[in-house]
Amino acid sequence: METDQSPALSGIGFGYRPRAPWACDPGKSRGRLIEEPASATRTPFQRDRDRIIHSTAFRRLKLKTQVFISDDGDHYRTRLTHTIEVAQIARAIARALEADEDLAEAVALCHDFGHTPFGHAGEDALDRLMQPFGGFDHNAQSLRVVTKLERRYAGFDGLNLSWETLDGLVKHNGPLTGSGAEASGEVPAYFLEFDALFPLELSQWCGIEGQAAAIADDVAYNTHDIDDGIRAGLFTLDELAEAVPFVAQTLAEVRGRWPDLKFSRLTHEFQRRQITAMVEDVIGGARRILEREQPKSATAIRERGAQTVGFSPAMKETDLHLKAFLFDRMYRSPAIMAFREMADRTVTQLFERYLTDPASLPSEWRRKAVMGGNEARAARIVADFIAGMTDSYARKECARLFDGSEPIG
Repeated sequence: METDQSPALSGIGFGYRPRAPWACDPGKSRGRLIEEPASATRTPFQRDRDRIIHSTAFRRLKLKTQVFISDDGDHYRTRLTHTIEVAQIARAIARALEADEDLAEAVALCHDFGHTPFGHAGEDALDRLMQPFGGFDHNAQSLRVVTKLERRYAGFDGLNLSWETLDGLVKHNGPLTGSGAEASGEVPAYFLEFDALFPLELSQWCGIEGQAAAIADDVAYNTHDIDDGIRAGLFTLDELAEAVPFVAQTLAEVRGRWPDLKFSRLTHEFQRRQITAMVEDVIGGARRILEREQPKSATAIRERGAQTVGFSPAMKETDLHLKAFLFDRMYRSPAIMAFREMADRTVTQLFERYLTDPASLPSEWRRKAVMGGNEARAARIVADFIAGMTDSYARKECARLFDGSEPIG
């Protein structure tokens, strides 16, 4: 197993700067599953980030749904634009906490690699179909992508990312085993399978950079889903303000300063203030913990038994209010429910066809699906293939397989 040398010893130096003791130090990385020579110009975490950006999975995000499909309009977020927003916020939080910005960015950039076409609607359908075969979890699928399914490099499958990046990817939502794990059912099998090969300390929290990426995800989608929901005409800012006191207060501040502000500017000013308030809340809370406890290493962050980077109780309450409003007015709106029904039909048709007729699969996937004659293995291969699809490719496949008629509407 590789342990990248300290830049001071190897001479790389580019981007290597002093970090707080609690940060993940790229000069003391726990290495990679497959040993590789250290880069002459990049830290291990910068190298991870670059591999993620150059991956096929990253490019596919541009045509994967966040909430609205791209056909609905050019300005709605896609999974790619969401990912970029998360990465920007994650870097800002990591910078303020004197952590490794490149590692936080790397985790943010690959955190949604396992998402199916059609967003959570596609994931729900695929999980239902895969229940006899172990289910489907987009976080576990992200790990499959970066350790197995990307096939670009001569010496290994996947991206061969550093231990610290995988630590953040796998545990960004918290520990998966032990007393600190959330009561969310069984740990997806692939997490356990990979952990047996390359132990990731599943009972601990991830490092501070992975936690920064996780909370940045919440900040980003809470804010941009409001923007997209207003753009779609599902609700107004005033209706949101009636339901969430934080929104009412922020909106009053903006209108008090600019009473005649045009709607588009009003919406943007509210959103930038929302992001600022949430990010400053996270940074303030984390810094208080760090100043009080003075953790001496990244390991101390993982072993402290609690989240280090998260919302304060007051902001967590705001977060819950925002999520409840969006769930009711946006995620369960008639337009989104119709989209979910289309996504369910599309994924179901594709899955059932590929599983019963592997000849329908492209040749490379067909060979993998029929090897060994194991139905569970074949189902997992089919799930891998579907999960990697973009929205447009999934619909084209339905058009190809089912009499040229896309199951839309």
